[in-house]
Amino acid sequence: MAKSCNYRVQAIRHIRHLLSLDLVQTLACSLIILSRIDYCNALLHGVPAATIHKLQQVQNNAARIVLQASKRSNAKPLLRRLHWLPVEQRIAYKTALVTLKIQNTATPAYLNRHIQSRDRVRNLRSSGTALLARPSWKTDFAAHG
Repeated sequence: MAKSCNYRVQAIRHIRHLLSLDLVQTLACSLIILSRIDYCNALLHGVPAATIHKLQQVQNNAARIVLQASKRSNAKPLLRRLHWLPVEQRIAYKTALVTLKIQNTATPAYLNRHIQSRDRVRNLRSSGTALLARPSWKTDFAAHG
């Protein structure tokens, strides 16, 4: 996925001088790069840091191209200026958003059965907060991985 996105980033770089900032930002967000990163957020949750780093480099390069910054410029201020979350935070946000929608809307049963409320051991101040249990496949993976 990173290789494909890098290819598209380079394609945008070649035509960047012909396009306005708004058009380039729309192109990068919706059509080419960020939509591909967002596409498989559920699969990217919990992957090794090296995989996230590759995707973060793609996003950083896209931000530099959109804002016409140098290749060596710091990407964090550029991401802030474009209002783009870093890849790891995008994954966490999108996963949390889907989970919230599953909990609070009438979703199909096959999605709802994968969400389990967490049983409370003690009565704490946060007891009023709805918490989710860790999926059994994650605990099995952590024990064997």
